[in-house]
Amino acid sequence: MTKVCPETEERTLQEPVLTVSTDVSFASNHFPTYKLGPDNEIVDEPKEDQKGPSVKETVEEESQLLSDKHKRLSVRDLASKFDKKLAAAVSLADEAKLKEVASLEGHVMLKKLRDALEYMRGRTDGQNKEDVEKAISMVEALAVKLTQNEGELIQEKFEVKKLGNFLKQTSEDAKKLVNHEKSFACAEIESARAVVLRLGEAFEEQERSSEASRAQGPDVEKMVEEVQEARQIKRMHHPTKVMGMQHELHGLRSRIQEKYMNSVRLHQEIATIKRAEESKSCPFVLEGTQSLRSCLQIRVNAPDNAIELSNCSIQWYRAACETSRREAISGANQAVYAPEPFDVGRILQADVLSNGQKVTVTTNGPIDPDAGLQSRVESLMKKSNSEFSVVISQMNGQDYASRSHVLTIGKTRIKLSRGWITKAREIYSKSMQLCGVRGNIKAPAKALFWQPRKSLTFTLTFESEQERNTAIALARKYAFDCNVTLLGPDD
Repeated sequence: MTKVCPETEERTLQEPVLTVSTDVSFASNHFPTYKLGPDNEIVDEPKEDQKGPSVKETVEEESQLLSDKHKRLSVRDLASKFDKKLAAAVSLADEAKLKEVASLEGHVMLKKLRDALEYMRGRTDGQNKEDVEKAISMVEALAVKLTQNEGELIQEKFEVKKLGNFLKQTSEDAKKLVNHEKSFACAEIESARAVVLRLGEAFEEQERSSEASRAQGPDVEKMVEEVQEARQIKRMHHPTKVMGMQHELHGLRSRIQEKYMNSVRLHQEIATIKRAEESKSCPFVLEGTQSLRSCLQIRVNAPDNAIELSNCSIQWYRAACETSRREAISGANQAVYAPEPFDVGRILQADVLSNGQKVTVTTNGPIDPDAGLQSRVESLMKKSNSEFSVVISQMNGQDYASRSHVLTIGKTRIKLSRGWITKAREIYSKSMQLCGVRGNIKAPAKALFWQPRKSLTFTLTFESEQERNTAIALARKYAFDCNVTLLGPDD
């Protein structure tokens, strides 16, 4: 201990001490006690100053309890709980505001207290000065602690505000859910009430009908027996009657079909007789079998062959019947024409213009199909491609002497080749044309016209009429699958 001289003590007592403003409120009426460690740091606070858990811990505990219990609550209880928690969150927010005000007042108090201690330190010396410096250190430590508490308070305030907004939104959702469930329950109650009323009416109607049936019991039983007996009789006789009607219908159909065939045959005979009578006076006649594998030829019927066919103009036509509109066959302007698969079922006509007079010759009936053509085409379509042996008779309209070639008809293209040499190979397209030959050529029933593209044409001769017709029908089937119509020029 250092001694203080009387003069110094008297001077110290005579100096006025700064007072604290009266507008500062203190949490307690005594100075708080702290334990100081090295460098004047607060290491521990007395247990009596800990008044309870913080706001953050309280909010977390309440949120955990709410999340654990909301699954066991009904919709109405859940809405009530959310309202209570919302009120608690509002009260916590108010408490946080009060603590914020108290923290601000604490800062003001510590500032004024530190200013007073600084003033006293300048006016004292010795042991009193050391005590004042120690008090200043404690005040600074309290200011640091208060700043830390203020940061925690701000964080707690933010979390409380966030929780309050969440609880408010959840409370509104719960109220909406309660109203929805209430309206749904009312609708279900009304529906159940209507069902009960309908069931009651149905039961009453059933009781009335049962009473009426009991009153007419004997008559109803007799009628039921009669109905059952009638049903047995119907089951016994109905199948026999139906079978008889079926046999009768079958016989009628057979007779109608027979009469129709006789009528068609008679019409054909009448047409043949008429054409034979007309041909006696007609200068031209049409010779040849009216079938797919034949060749039709116009012959002069005039006496002493006074008319030369080479000096006549000829044009062939096809038509569905004699009275329907005719379609000109482009390029068919010779005295000979070999029908192709496109002509099957149609009538062929030829206009012969001689010395300014036009004469029309017509087939006796539609062109008959080849009996085995359809089955051959179906069997070949099972393969990926089919090969035919051909000879090139003409190329681009000019006679062409060549050896045997192979015409390969595939699902997507046609190829003409000889060994490793390929003459033409094209896919099915709108520019491709394929039909029976229509010009003046040897063996027209075995030849076809093929145009792979606009600048290239071939006239190919097959080994037989059957192979030629099969190749045409097969190529048209494949082209149709590729959305291409494969016909002759202008067809």
